[in-house]
Amino acid sequence: MENTVIKVGGMSCQGCVKNITGVLSGLAGVASAEVSLEAAEAKVAFDPQTVTRAELLAAIEDAGFDAE
Repeated sequence: MENTVIKVGGMSCQGCVKNITGVLSGLAGVASAEVSLEAAEAKVAFDPQTVTRAELLAAIEDAGFDAE
């Protein structure tokens, strides 16, 4: 497993947090996703052989948020 921290922009409420958590958790290869509204970031544990960091960023952006 690999861990990464992704800066997330555009979150304004706990609904946003749940949305992003659900999107990330639904990806194959993601073991866990902790999204913090206060820190504006997502901490993700994932299998790099199954999903890439770029795919994690794309999933967040597809959900309507900024990710880097």
